[in-house]
Amino acid sequence: MSDHKSTPGKPAAVKTVGTRPLPGAKPSCPKPGRPPAVLGRPQGRARPGALPIPANREVSAFSPATVLDRWNADAAGIRPAALETGDNVITMFDIIGEDWWTGGGVTAKKVAAQLRAIGDRPVEVQINSPGGDMFEGLAIYNVLREHPQDVTIKVMGMAASAASIIAMAGDTVQIGAASFLMIHNCWVYAAGNRNDMLEVADYLAPFDQAMADVYAQRSGQKVADCAKWMDAETYMSGSVAIDRGFADELLAADQTKVDEKAKASDRDINDVRAMEMALISSGMTRTQARARIKSLKGTPGAAPGPADTPGAEGTDDGWMAAAQSLLTDLRT
Repeated sequence: MSDHKSTPGKPAAVKTVGTRPLPGAKPSCPKPGRPPAVLGRPQGRARPGALPIPANREVSAFSPATVLDRWNADAAGIRPAALETGDNVITMFDIIGEDWWTGGGVTAKKVAAQLRAIGDRPVEVQINSPGGDMFEGLAIYNVLREHPQDVTIKVMGMAASAASIIAMAGDTVQIGAASFLMIHNCWVYAAGNRNDMLEVADYLAPFDQAMADVYAQRSGQKVADCAKWMDAETYMSGSVAIDRGFADELLAADQTKVDEKAKASDRDINDVRAMEMALISSGMTRTQARARIKSLKGTPGAAPGPADTPGAEGTDDGWMAAAQSLLTDLRT
């Protein structure tokens, strides 16, 4: 917990927080007429430039399967209680980054288009996501921070991994009492020898530092403390997130509900994603894993028809059993 709380009834003192730039980024400058960076109001930054990846290995950013499992157990199907939402609401009830399996996913391009449609008005962002592509999460964070009006974030269920970075873009962050915010280091699969692994670690370190800077700037916590929580892959309940400064207030309990149809759909597609990551961890490339899963889904006893193609949802016990058998063979 923070050991530097402000005096009750008085606003926190304005504090400019120094941060390290992301790799390839130009120094950020405040917009004309906008206040300088203050505690809890981090400035938007440029997205990291493209970085070269050695040809002898593949590096991809993910949320680990354990996070998908926890989202399945604790947050799948949680949606806003209201049947209708305003035209200034952006929903993020999916993984961060483009989803090859469904054609969905939350991307910076989609969010930017929604913000253009909303125009110069306050925006509400509803989040229930296990995270995903950290680099896309940074880009979405930057897009939201450039919005000229107030951004209210509502964490409904979970904002994990890349989704937690996006949540930090809010001028106000609301979170359910039973919801969770999870922060950790950038998580990847990589293959190669010890020199390759050292190179991967060096490649990731600046991004982990940048995320720790953003968490610290938003919360008022020390960068070193945020880095320790990231190292430990820390889940914070609603009250803990507020106490530590990562969120501002609790959502009313009647603002969310569990949609059973959405819950089943969330869990089904997460099973596919988890199997993809398990195959990658066994030594396959992402392309090979996707091709193998697609072939299994097309075998007798597996889900037929549209589910065989990217952009469709649905799984069944037949293909999952075949995939688990394949995984066992690969590990023996």
